[in-house]
Amino acid sequence: MEILKTILRTLILPPAAPLLIIALGGLCLRRHARLGLGLIAVAAAALWLMSLMIVARPLERLAEHYAALDPGRLAATRAQAIVILGGGGQRAYAPEYAGPAADARLLERLAYGAWLARRTNLPVLVTGRRIEAAAMRDTLVRNFAVRPRWVEDRAYDTFENAHNCARMLSIAGVHRILLVTSAAHLWRAAHEFTAAGFDVIPAPVHVWTPVEPEPTNYLPTAEALLVSNSALHELIGEPVREFLAWTRLRRQ
Repeated sequence: MEILKTILRTLILPPAAPLLIIALGGLCLRRHARLGLGLIAVAAAALWLMSLMIVARPLERLAEHYAALDPGRLAATRAQAIVILGGGGQRAYAPEYAGPAADARLLERLAYGAWLARRTNLPVLVTGRRIEAAAMRDTLVRNFAVRPRWVEDRAYDTFENAHNCARMLSIAGVHRILLVTSAAHLWRAAHEFTAAGFDVIPAPVHVWTPVEPEPTNYLPTAEALLVSNSALHELIGEPVREFLAWTRLRRQ
């Protein structure tokens, strides 16, 4: 089921989705030339646009609902723990560290979570899938001298992140948390953790800022395509979450 979900998610997001439509258009060319050319043109244009930072960043903003956490309000939050979500990428073995390590976006979450931990002296929980959770733990210890009190390593998605963390933290009497993840992902994550019984204080990273007026914003880049992929994942994922919660199709 997990492999199927990963394949489906990959196929409905860029770049796979536009490429599949282009392939479909190619198959239609012989018998339905206009339809085939139309599909190819629309999909190619969509892929081009989603590869532009001038398009990707506004898409990302659509998925964001929380402003950055005010450092001056940390004490007022009365949080009991910091929860850092995985999902940003990791390497099972990084030769330079002789062990697992977090990649760029996951590293940004860990850096902010470590900063919050030093500012608040709150215990930290990291949650992810197997090697991801190990990479998060090792990176926090090695790079930031912050040792997580809890490591949750069985969550495949945000729903499982929330419910697995609830089981672990309820034992410690923790119910009010600082939730660290990307700004685009936080709306969906906060709802999942609230439904699992937590009092959530959003602590987003990679918060939207205006696009700098540079000529490169109008040129296709892999970075912009990655931003579009992440934003569309959240924009599609939120109505899916609402549907699954309403229908109670997921196990509680």
